[in-house]
Amino acid sequence: MSVPDYMQCADDHQTLLVVVQPVGIVPEDQFFRIYKRIASVSQISIRDSQRVLFIRYRHHYPPENNDWGDFQTHRKVVGLIAVTECVSAKEWPQTSDRFHDHKEVYGSTLYDSRLLVYGLQGEVAEQARTDVAFYPSYDECEDVERRVEDFIESLFIVLESKRLDRATDKSGDKIPLLCIPFEKKDFVGLDTDSRHYKKRCQGRMRKHVGDLCLQAGMLQDALVHYHMAVELLRSVNDFLWLGAALEGLCSASVIYHYPGGTAGKSAARKPSISVPADAGKRHRPGAQELLIDPGALTTNGISADTSSEIGRAKNCLSPEDIIEKYKEAISYSLYKNAGVIELEACVKAVRVLAIQKRAMEASEFLQNAVYINLGQLSEEEKIQRYSILSELYHLIGFQRKSAFFKRVAAMQCVAPTIPEPGWRACYKLLLETLPGYSLSLDPQHFSQGTHKGWAAVQMRLLHELVYASRRMGNPGLSVRHLSFLLQTMLDFLSDQEKKEVTQSLENYTSKCPGSMEVITLSDGLKLLPVAFTKLPIVRSVKLLNLPVTLRPRKVKSLLGQSMAVKSPFIYSPITVHHRGDERSKKIDFQWVQGDVCEVQLMVYNPMPFELRVENMGLLTSGVEFESLPAALSLPAESGLYPVTLVGVPRTAGSITVNGYHTSVFGVTSDCLLESLPGVKTSGCTVEVVPALPRLQLNTSLPRSAHMLLPASGEEVSTSVSVQLFNGETRQLMIRLENIGAEPLETLELTSKTVHTKEKLFGEFLSWSLEDTLSQFPLKPGQVATLTVNIKVKLDFSGQENLLQDLNDDGISVTGLPISSPLRQVLKPRVESKAGNPPESSKGGEYNPVKTLEAILNFKYSGGPGHTEGYYRDLSLGLHVDVEPSVFFTHVSTLPATSTRQCHLLLDVFNSTEHELAVSAKNNEDLVLHAGECQRMAIQVNKFDFEDLPEPQDDRGQFTSLKQLEEERQQARGYEINSKLDICWEIPSLKRQGEASVEGVLNQLVLEHLQLAPLQWDVLVNGQPCDCDIVAECEVGDLVPLEVKLTNRSKHAVGPFALTVIPFQDYQNGVHNYELQDVVTFVGSNTFYIDSVNPTENCVCDGTLLFLYTGDFYLNIKFHDDSSSRELPLDWFCLPSVHIKALEPALQTML
Repeated sequence: MSVPDYMQCADDHQTLLVVVQPVGIVPEDQFFRIYKRIASVSQISIRDSQRVLFIRYRHHYPPENNDWGDFQTHRKVVGLIAVTECVSAKEWPQTSDRFHDHKEVYGSTLYDSRLLVYGLQGEVAEQARTDVAFYPSYDECEDVERRVEDFIESLFIVLESKRLDRATDKSGDKIPLLCIPFEKKDFVGLDTDSRHYKKRCQGRMRKHVGDLCLQAGMLQDALVHYHMAVELLRSVNDFLWLGAALEGLCSASVIYHYPGGTAGKSAARKPSISVPADAGKRHRPGAQELLIDPGALTTNGISADTSSEIGRAKNCLSPEDIIEKYKEAISYSLYKNAGVIELEACVKAVRVLAIQKRAMEASEFLQNAVYINLGQLSEEEKIQRYSILSELYHLIGFQRKSAFFKRVAAMQCVAPTIPEPGWRACYKLLLETLPGYSLSLDPQHFSQGTHKGWAAVQMRLLHELVYASRRMGNPGLSVRHLSFLLQTMLDFLSDQEKKEVTQSLENYTSKCPGSMEVITLSDGLKLLPVAFTKLPIVRSVKLLNLPVTLRPRKVKSLLGQSMAVKSPFIYSPITVHHRGDERSKKIDFQWVQGDVCEVQLMVYNPMPFELRVENMGLLTSGVEFESLPAALSLPAESGLYPVTLVGVPRTAGSITVNGYHTSVFGVTSDCLLESLPGVKTSGCTVEVVPALPRLQLNTSLPRSAHMLLPASGEEVSTSVSVQLFNGETRQLMIRLENIGAEPLETLELTSKTVHTKEKLFGEFLSWSLEDTLSQFPLKPGQVATLTVNIKVKLDFSGQENLLQDLNDDGISVTGLPISSPLRQVLKPRVESKAGNPPESSKGGEYNPVKTLEAILNFKYSGGPGHTEGYYRDLSLGLHVDVEPSVFFTHVSTLPATSTRQCHLLLDVFNSTEHELAVSAKNNEDLVLHAGECQRMAIQVNKFDFEDLPEPQDDRGQFTSLKQLEEERQQARGYEINSKLDICWEIPSLKRQGEASVEGVLNQLVLEHLQLAPLQWDVLVNGQPCDCDIVAECEVGDLVPLEVKLTNRSKHAVGPFALTVIPFQDYQNGVHNYELQDVVTFVGSNTFYIDSVNPTENCVCDGTLLFLYTGDFYLNIKFHDDSSSRELPLDWFCLPSVHIKALEPALQTML
């Protein structure tokens, strides 16, 4: 026997072997359909008995194995069921002959046979035959199972008769010697009458009867016979048959202990109990069932009475003894030709040990089976052998050993000696080896914890899968396995192996690109897609905020409303916890619909060569998102490298960045962040607000090299710069262009001065939005213009470094001591520009240029975002370098002829390098050369500072009275400066500006320029007398004199007393007050004024009479009383009165 049955198990020793074969031409599918129905009748209960008969079906069985039927009866074919197709009566004879030919193959051992004929109808089909069943078609054969049961019952009748025949041999009869084929030549010439020979015959017959009892369902009888056979055969050293008897004893014990079977069959078997079988007597009258006691042996070894052993189970081996007897049986099988028997015994023992969970002992049996030499095996037999060994190792839990033999079987499928290699079978077997090597085709298993298994073996196996799939003609499968190898085994590949694998992958993908689709094999196995999460390796993912100019901002009032709607409570711990969870999921900034958004990845190239990544983009969920793919090239082992992926959200809502997609080596990968180990991220969900317009600014000024950094943390996108002389005004033309897709509907402009300690006078930046807003809404692509006036007025009066030495001119410089070491002349400073100063002097060089920086903030909105309460900010930085033009080194005042006027004396200094002209109202232009200082006098009307509005302190910015007073002084300076209107002009540069005195007006000057709170008006003949006005009158006429007091102070004043004294001025310093005979008063020359309330006035009237002609002056003196002493003297400045008395005109006599 050279063909082993690897599916053998101990339970098969109690089965009857029935072969089911097709006769003639039978469709394969129809045959196996009938075969399955036949095989479903695998056990039946014998009528009138507790015994159960088990059947084992085979559709192919080697005839040479049938010759071993006496050695082990379960190897003997006792039944034949033939299936044939016959459509006409003419074919029936030929079909019948073929059936008889099939019976002759197993004729020596057959108990009975049946022929199932399909398709034949008519007279032949109507003949009643027990061994032939006719069916009109394969579908019309409902009683196949019943006929099979009848057939099995007939087999039992023959089996029972043979068992009784063997068990009831007469003592005088000679027991034949049962032999196996290769033994017949060894027994030629032996003495058949010797005691040794007879015991051999008895032992083999006992073993044979035990097999028949086991098949007939008499388990206890079989155990007794096996024990007796073991004793007899051991005494005569019949080792081969002794091994068979021990194996039979083990099989019977296994059937007793494990009624469910050892082959994993679903139907549990009931243990057979030895009882007298009356059903057998009807087949053979006088027959008797006996249980043989091993100690009750006669000469022929047959006992007459064994009733005392009925029901005893002591002959059954224990589970431990079963294995020991199996070892003994296999060790006694020392015959070369019994290798198949030994191999099958090992397989049976392993199945028993698997149930007993004794894996180590089972592995010893399997190791023995590996080294059993069965001679020359075909390639198919080798594949079958290795596959069964793999299954058995798997059964006992030796997964890696199982995988090893499965892989050997796979390699055997494509051995060079096979004309047509079975690559599909090889591939299938290789797939089955994966679990044994801790290898799964699911890439997710390799991202969890440490690597399991031997990486070198796993890589070898994956390479074999790639090669097998390629030989199968499935390049897509090759790409999937090679991608899996590169992704999961990257850390274990050498640099050279990485290059070879990637080159192979590129070759495969050039024919069949890799995708993220699931590949389903013919057997239903699904190969999951492989994402290249290590090509490149991503260390961190960060969602980037929009640029400062594009960030959306929520209107504060709407933001407060939305917060109030969320909860009616001021504080709730539940709400706080909820918001904390939201912060951990969502990012605290927003993206805008329609704008390009960015996600930054820090990636690393682990390959020893340049890695080209194509079509890299974002994977998102939530709102509709248009990913804009990118291509990058990473240098070899680049280290962390920033990569920015961009996209455009097309709708508003919440968007989550789930990962990214790449195309590397022709393989498309979708890499999800949740499957990336060790990736740092600050959040992947962001809110997308509705679309907003985009504003772009273009200005008439050049860009600035200075980048403004406000202390508030704002970012300025663009800065422009300009150089101005102090007092100069420049227009900044701003071009507003809507470069977005939404209309620009609203615009607000604010400004803020930053980083300056300089005292700024006047309005630095001014504009009007009326003309600009009249062009709104601004559609996409449209342009509007805006003009911003830049006016710089700084105080350079304290810049002593710029002053010349003016002592030679006799002009004093306020606040500058003559001995000050900082005093310099301007001319040497100008000349020094021609050469480069030494390095040591550069650090302390004085720079007269002052700097002003401001930010123009454009707040604009429009489109759907405006409806939702969102807007954008765009900041324009302005850097202004202010050079000194003219400034005033000294300011003083002189009284004028009028009490309501004074002379303002200004020392004007030209600090530029150019000639300039200074002009003021009602004054001639003053031309100043570079570095020249001259004095100019300006007659000005005094100012009523009480009418100026008080500084507003709504925000509490004035922390002290001193600051409030400074603010008042600044307002007064602005008022004075606006009335003076002092301007300068540089003709050579065609530049002009305003010269401001705001910073140089001290308190004393301001007091001189202030209109007194008590206003005194003197009228002569109804005409006011002030300045150089001369009142004329005629001698002898009464001249009315009126003195009017107006109280412009905040308090009531008075009473006052004043006396009018006339005098003459001889213009030589002599005043003549003795004018009693020249001028006389009509009434008193003293006026009395009662208390005058604020804003009220009081008028005193008097009359003068001039007796002579001449120029007369009136001196009005206040009486020295308590009321006048409490008030400042400058409150009592009355205008001088000049009266000219003329000769009376001659009247013409009519």
